[in-house]
Amino acid sequence: MGRYVIRRLLQMIPVFLGATLLIFLMVNVMGDPVAGLCGERQCDPATAAQLKKEFGLDKPVWQQYLTYMGNVFTGDFGTAFNGQPVTELMGSAFPVTIRLTIVAIVFEIVIGITLGVLTGLRRGRPVDTTVLLVTLVVISIPTFVTGLLLQLLLGVEWGLIKPSVSPDAPFNELLVPGLVLASVSLAYVTRLTRTSIAENRRADYVRTAIAKGLPRQRVITRHLLRNSLIPVVTFIGTDIGALMGGAIVTERIFNIHGVGYQLYQGILRQNTQTVVGFVTVLVLVFLVANLLVDLLYAVLDPRIRYA
Repeated sequence: MGRYVIRRLLQMIPVFLGATLLIFLMVNVMGDPVAGLCGERQCDPATAAQLKKEFGLDKPVWQQYLTYMGNVFTGDFGTAFNGQPVTELMGSAFPVTIRLTIVAIVFEIVIGITLGVLTGLRRGRPVDTTVLLVTLVVISIPTFVTGLLLQLLLGVEWGLIKPSVSPDAPFNELLVPGLVLASVSLAYVTRLTRTSIAENRRADYVRTAIAKGLPRQRVITRHLLRNSLIPVVTFIGTDIGALMGGAIVTERIFNIHGVGYQLYQGILRQNTQTVVGFVTVLVLVFLVANLLVDLLYAVLDPRIRYA
């Protein structure tokens, strides 16, 4: 297992470098950042040249990338165009988005897997058909529609929640935004769990466990569910990074100043340092989450062993 982890960590290095290089190139071609600094008025040539020199934008792109990566390995993600270090922005944004992601993941695991097991064991029955229809509707509705609708009903009309989350963003205020963020993924987890449970119910090891006279609950939890969760764990593991990076719409609706908010502001103002810095950290989140998912395979399925 240890050798496998070391090998995977070494494989993550070229993936990280390649992903950050692509991100850096794409961000640098999305527009002129100096124009964003000057606002609606066009910068005069002298001011533009001074700003480019100050932020290192007068150098070739490859040289900018090498300088940026050298600084990253020392913990320096650059400075935003407002003069604030990007690490300070990360320090205020990532804790908020992590709490929001935790709420969303808990909804996915608790509601999604529970409904998936329930419908998988009762395939073809009315409860199965109802859940399938509901999840199909959830998948079909865009997240911004779900968010605005819940904000209008629960926050404005009924007064059950605050329409906007406070700057501290405590867990109790993130329940509804977390549900909105997790809604589509929750539906996919439900359907994926249902399909996996329904397929494994006919497996030989399940029939053997039943023939041995094991209690139904033990057959489901120790045998059926454990093996059926492998594709679900894969989806949830890769969804962690997607939730953190894809929370732009949800955070805009509920006025949450997290990663999505900072990315939106960085793209809007063409602040390349902010965008590249935040996305670099999200790349690391994706890589670590995939590694943890691979290690969980061996926990769920004893037949899987890593050399």
